[in-house]
Amino acid sequence: MAIATVNPATGETLKTFDALGDAEIDERIDRARAAYAKHRLTGFDRRAELLGRAADLLEADRDDIARTMTTEMGKTLAAARAEAAKCVKAMRWYARHAESLLADEQPARADVEDSGAVRAYVRYRPLGVVLAVMPWNFPLWQVVRFAAPALMAGNTGLLKHASNVPQTALYLEDLFRRAGYPEGCFQTLLIGSGAVEGILRDDRVAAATLTGSEPAGRAVASVAGDTVKKTVLELGGSDPYVVMASADIPAAAKTAVTARVQNNGQSCIAAKRFIVHTDVYDEFAERFTDGMKALTVGDPMAGDTDVGPLSSEQGRSDLEELVEDARGCGATVLCGGRRPEGLPDGWFYEPTVLAGITPEMRIHHEEAFGPVASLYRVSGPEQAVNVANDTPFGLSSNVWTRDEAEQRRFVRDLEAGGVYFNGMTASHPGMPFGGTKRSGYGRELAGHGIREFCNITTVWHGSQGQADPGTGAAAE
Repeated sequence: MAIATVNPATGETLKTFDALGDAEIDERIDRARAAYAKHRLTGFDRRAELLGRAADLLEADRDDIARTMTTEMGKTLAAARAEAAKCVKAMRWYARHAESLLADEQPARADVEDSGAVRAYVRYRPLGVVLAVMPWNFPLWQVVRFAAPALMAGNTGLLKHASNVPQTALYLEDLFRRAGYPEGCFQTLLIGSGAVEGILRDDRVAAATLTGSEPAGRAVASVAGDTVKKTVLELGGSDPYVVMASADIPAAAKTAVTARVQNNGQSCIAAKRFIVHTDVYDEFAERFTDGMKALTVGDPMAGDTDVGPLSSEQGRSDLEELVEDARGCGATVLCGGRRPEGLPDGWFYEPTVLAGITPEMRIHHEEAFGPVASLYRVSGPEQAVNVANDTPFGLSSNVWTRDEAEQRRFVRDLEAGGVYFNGMTASHPGMPFGGTKRSGYGRELAGHGIREFCNITTVWHGSQGQADPGTGAAAE
């Protein structure tokens, strides 16, 4: 795939970029490793100062970088501005909390004594150079939620971004440079996917994180396994949105529309399968379908647009194939199901609701990456859980019920990395994020995320131990 900015609202290629050569890649890995040797020795105060500056710069750049994101991948301008603001929030959160999240941990005194030590503790030390392979759908947020904790932990980063968001990728490198990070602490690599394996196999690279497709995750995990390197994977999702009989149906239906079409429907944690109790199915289906019909599809730069184009022509074709397969197998199209008329030659698709989904339909098991919703009718919690879990994915889940017994059951039985009641899934810097099954492994955000790329080190002192050297990264 060419490294280029192609406006998905028009199909026009605006700018192309040359991929780095082998010598340039080698030089940048060298820089990252040299920067790590110094950055790992800095104290948390200095790291927080640098990340705080980056947050301030991003806040000032918010409108400009939002326009760049919208131009490159088609999210609405309002969504792009919100994404930039969320990144600022996460940077400031990690600048405030990283030191406490990575503070030395003290084992129970009885265990210290039983081990024969006079003193023992656990220290979180950085791993080194971390390669980040990131997707186009949240081109700023996906990177920042890796970069902020990784840099605060003392690591350095190499970014291989999606080939259709090169200007956003270059902006991120420039952002950290302007904030005062030393050369090599965070670098963007304009490369194709074929170059990733060689970089990950390089001994100077310690670990990798990937957000993207299941095939991409398998490829990275395979190389990392062969080289025995730590990875975090956040892959696809086909999240259930369960509505039980006790739910507030008007609120559930209204939220369902946002949950499905956020980011033009191109979000791993967007609700995709709507599993509704038979007692409230008809009311929910009518309200939800009416809400999807009312959305405005069009120019993502326009203030009244709710849904912009899909990011690529291939993405739209893939979505159309899923819808046509379902239609051919007997699904009912309650709304949408086609390309909208009267729009420019971009990659637009109407918000769509499908009912009567059955297991032989591809959309029952595959992720629909666009504004297409699948409706299921169920008789109660047991069937709802069975349908919700009948997917290879397990990223997050949404459940609408006011019944506490049902809530406990869904927490116990849903196979997902998150269970959100009476609302919709949304990531937050203070809460761990990630999935199970084929949605990947490891966690991003919160304390769990910052510790993923740390060397969790046991420090043990016998009776001849030295004086306490102090705690934290500044004492490394």
